[in-house]
Parts: sequence; C-alpha cells; structure tokens
Amino acid sequence: MVRVAALATDGLEEIELTAPRAALEKAGATVTVISLKAGEFQAVNKDIYPSHNIRADLAIVGANPNDYDALLLPGGLASPDSLRMNKDVVAFVRAFVKANKPIAAICHGVQTLIEVNELKGRTVTSWPSIRTDLENAGATWVDNEVVVDGPYVFSRCPADIPAFNKAMLKHFKLA
Repeated sequence: MVRVAALATDGLEEIELTAPRAALEKAGATVTVISLKAGEFQAVNKDIYPSHNIRADLAIVGANPNDYDALLLPGGLASPDSLRMNKDVVAFVRAFVKANKPIAAICHGVQTLIEVNELKGRTVTSWPSIRTDLENAGATWVDNEVVVDGPYVFSRCPADIPAFNKAMLKHFKLA
C-alpha cells in the first residue's frame, strides 16, 4: 500500500486536496493530511471564498517523512506561503527530496520546493503568477497542464486536476 503525506493549512484551495486525495484513495493509497497544527483548518474556494474546514490527521511536529512513500503539495494562495515559512515543513519536504521520493505539486503548492532549493534545472508548471519565482529559483517554467520531471509531477490549477490525478497516480505507481 502506498502511503501519501499531503501538506496543507489555512488557505488551501480545497479541490486541490480533496480531488487528488479521492483519486489516491480510490487507487488504494492511504493519505494523511499533515498541517501546522492538529485539528481543523480553513480551506478556500477560488483562493478567497471560505469553503469547508479540513481536518488535519497530524501536526507537522509529529510527522516522520520515513512513514510515507510519496508527497502531495496542494495549492491555494495562503497555504503554500505559510507552509514554506515553517522550518519543520521545509525539513519534512527536504527529506522527500533527499530520498528521491515522488512529489506531486499543483498550483502554488510548488512554492514549498523553492525553500528546499530543489528546482534548479527542473522543468515545472504552476499557476502563472508564480512563474517568475520559479524561474528565479532556477526552474524552466512551461504552460502545460501537467509536467513530469524526475521525481516530480507539476500542474497549474483546478481545471487541470483530471490530468494531474492521472499523472500523479502513474508516478506514485498506483495506475
């Protein structure tokens, strides 16, 4: 069974967690939602409209990257920005990078990888507003619905979720 860690906090674009999580679970994976603290956090719809509360299964301080086979980094404006500023999150993501475990990032979720200095020489996609940030981190940005580069799967936005899910399942060896 593939064990997937999903990192998110307040400001998560809800569909960018819920749809990939549903696809992963349907394919037989277990998904653990990890946040800055245990309990619920506020998701959003279209980056600004409060949506549902999401329950974190685990706080980052209690999370061990060795317990997971793959990592999901969903987007939203606020969630990735908060996550990338947390040293425990950065260390957790860095452990996946060092172990060459598969990582799937959609929309702004890729911002956390900037903090682990892992994008130099990579081809990525994302929400267009962070193109310059990614290029400044050494990545080549392309406007494609899905990009696979090494251990990574990248996607732009909620409209790309069907293609993202298909590529993620294949990359996580679930399809």
